[in-house]
Amino acid sequence: MLTGKQSWVFSNRPVIVSTGVTGGPFEGNGPIADDFDVLFDDLWLGENSYEKAHRQLLEVAANTAFEKGNIKIDDVQFMIAGDLINQITPTSLAARELKLPYFGIFGACSTSMEGLALASFMVNYGGANYILTGATSHNAAVEKQFRYPTEYGGQKPPTAQWTVTGAGVAVVKTNANDESDKGKPVTTTATIGRVIDLGLTDPFNMGGAMAPAAVDTILAHFKDLQIEPSYYDLIVTGDLGKIGNETAFQLLQKEGLGVEREKFRDCGLLVYNDDQPVQSGGSGAGCSATVLYGHILNEMKKGLYNRILVVATGALLSPLTVQQKESIPCIAHAVSIEMNV
Repeated sequence: MLTGKQSWVFSNRPVIVSTGVTGGPFEGNGPIADDFDVLFDDLWLGENSYEKAHRQLLEVAANTAFEKGNIKIDDVQFMIAGDLINQITPTSLAARELKLPYFGIFGACSTSMEGLALASFMVNYGGANYILTGATSHNAAVEKQFRYPTEYGGQKPPTAQWTVTGAGVAVVKTNANDESDKGKPVTTTATIGRVIDLGLTDPFNMGGAMAPAAVDTILAHFKDLQIEPSYYDLIVTGDLGKIGNETAFQLLQKEGLGVEREKFRDCGLLVYNDDQPVQSGGSGAGCSATVLYGHILNEMKKGLYNRILVVATGALLSPLTVQQKESIPCIAHAVSIEMNV
């Protein structure tokens, strides 16, 4: 059901029945390492290219979700997923192996919530019984496309962020409204973001560029649904990092939205330790996907949070637009999740 200008309310409360989360060696040294289902000890994953390893991250995450949820792949109707590489090739190659009807999507680092919003919409209205959705990124594959290859040894400014090597997926299903779905997270609403571009051109400051898009979507969410920030136990952005998270919080305060500081977190600040050399924090399409489908949902199941709003942010630039001196268009999509009690 459309509510307000850009939000959906999922009256049937689709269930996140299972998740799968994979990561690389750097993520395995972070504070939420125990929330990954599979951690690989090198960036190659037994492949001969980083792009092929990128594909493996998603395949393993998907198969892990099926195994954890005791789900037969033949029961899944669709796959909705994406990544950051040209033409989302790693995701398409994973879809080739999984052999599921496939929607390939690109929202940069907002892809995780774009996919969850679309999957929830389809399930809510009877378009599918089970949908696999998620997002993935690989540090070495993405860095050489958008910045410089790791081997180049280019120095990064403090505003830069570290691309997460990982994949996070969820299987979203219809809510049977019985005991089997009790105690599981459900999606309740989604707010689809607008493209916001304030003229920033520095590809090493994604957080600063994306913060206004996050704020725009958050403001639209509360306006459309006529609720207050206190409704949620946690509002978590996708990967604004240190610079973007603080910028977004200040902008929200300027707009008069009373978000409590301790309840306004960022996935890019949760995935790595302070002593890891990630400058402003984590980023990448796999950042919000791994942190949400691993760490945050685990925290919800422990009872730490009952209602959360996840706002995944994306910078819609490309190597070509940077070369042509274009500014950086950004977007954010939000999905609210509650525990089915």
